[in-house]
Amino acid sequence: MPEILVLFLFAAGLWLWFDTLRAREAALAAGRAACERYGLMLLDETVACRSTRPARDEDGRLRLARLYRFEFSDNGNNRREGSVRMLGADAEAVQLEPYAMKLHLVHDAGTHATQVHRHDHEAGR
Repeated sequence: MPEILVLFLFAAGLWLWFDTLRAREAALAAGRAACERYGLMLLDETVACRSTRPARDEDGRLRLARLYRFEFSDNGNNRREGSVRMLGADAEAVQLEPYAMKLHLVHDAGTHATQVHRHDHEAGR
């Protein structure tokens, strides 16, 4: 009987390790995608797990919910914090700390519409 318990604990630990690696990679991909979308720099190319807890998904199945933190920069001279909330290996939400973004308004006299455009410092963006 003790051998079965040891094998079960070993298998559970192995599953947890594999699931954690898979969730971490998915969180890193979600953080990287958010930074690319807004023209930000993902710093250190890493995420760090801040919390893990059991949670239920939309179907009522028990899964692990994890919160990962990462750092990004909007100008290369500062560090801002972002987070990715994971449920299992699925990214539920990505949040970025507020940062300054230069915007300019473009008014189209023909349609009387005003559009907001992001002003990027780098050419071609």
